[in-house]
Amino acid sequence: MNWKFFSRNKGPKKRKSIFREWVDAIVFAVIASTIIRGLLFSAYAIPSASMEGSLLTGDYLFVSKMSYGARMPMTPISIPFLESTIFNGTVKTYWDGWQLPYYRLPGFGKVQKGDPVVFNYPAETVERPVDMRTHFIKRCVGTPGDIIEIKDARVYANGKYYPNAPEGQTSYMVTTDGTDLNPDMIRDLKIDVRLQYSPTVYEMIIPPASLNQFKSYSNIKSVKEVIDPAGEYNAQIFPHNEKFKWSEDNFGPLLIPARGTHIQLNDSTVALYGRAITAYEHNTLEHKSDGYYVNGKHVNDYTFKMNYYWMMGDNRHNSEDSRYWGLVPEDHIVGKAVITWMSVDSTQSGLKHIRWDRILKMIH
Repeated sequence: MNWKFFSRNKGPKKRKSIFREWVDAIVFAVIASTIIRGLLFSAYAIPSASMEGSLLTGDYLFVSKMSYGARMPMTPISIPFLESTIFNGTVKTYWDGWQLPYYRLPGFGKVQKGDPVVFNYPAETVERPVDMRTHFIKRCVGTPGDIIEIKDARVYANGKYYPNAPEGQTSYMVTTDGTDLNPDMIRDLKIDVRLQYSPTVYEMIIPPASLNQFKSYSNIKSVKEVIDPAGEYNAQIFPHNEKFKWSEDNFGPLLIPARGTHIQLNDSTVALYGRAITAYEHNTLEHKSDGYYVNGKHVNDYTFKMNYYWMMGDNRHNSEDSRYWGLVPEDHIVGKAVITWMSVDSTQSGLKHIRWDRILKMIH
């Protein structure tokens, strides 16, 4: 008796063509990399000096999406691995006809003060979806519910002083005896000469590690930290309202809203939080003779729907950050910068073009 019902003869398996194998491999690679990039981590580059000397122009970073929980795509139809616009912004790589509501998967933790955070730029003037906006990286100095204040360039949260990152930088007014500064010395100490006011007076950004050596040179007569004075209105500083005479070095106090925070609506709070109410939480806000109207309803107060954050660059006098454009909503948060996997110095060539000491360097 021949028992054949335990097996089936399927015959020889047809071999895929080389073209089909390539197509399958490419499809698998795109799907796998899209999942990894969307849920686990993404790579970003540092284009500016706003985080120096913690992060340098030319650093390439891995950003963890799991640290705060991956944000689900809000614009699901887009071309993978491309910026939101190409060809100098003339061509979009996404279709915004289908938008999904904001949702974030559970993460390992929450945004903490001191975290280097990648987020979508909230004050972007070009109308496009949140997740298609330009990426920024700054350090979080204020979390939901904090009261932030800056006094003579020192940042305080809830009355507690939070120093800048160890490698963070600021600017100094430098007076010399008139002797020309050695350009090799300026380069070796990684000093950025911002302005020269006279033959003997300069404004410079000096790294903390170079400060004492720079002061020791005989032609340096004085080095004083630059601090914007208090009590003077600066139209560039948030909230761009003459009621608030704040500067980049003397700012606040300002409450950073948490989800559920209640505020009374008046001229001052609307100046501070009006953009959050309208642009970020998608309400209409009108001021009439008998008070304020939210979505056509007369109200005296407002309750925030999202958490907000305050972000500042480590290079305090060379950073466009929350002091200039205000709050960062939670739905703009992308992830936490965790490691520098490559670093390129565009001013060098040959082997010096790569900053070897920064490869696979953890970010703090």
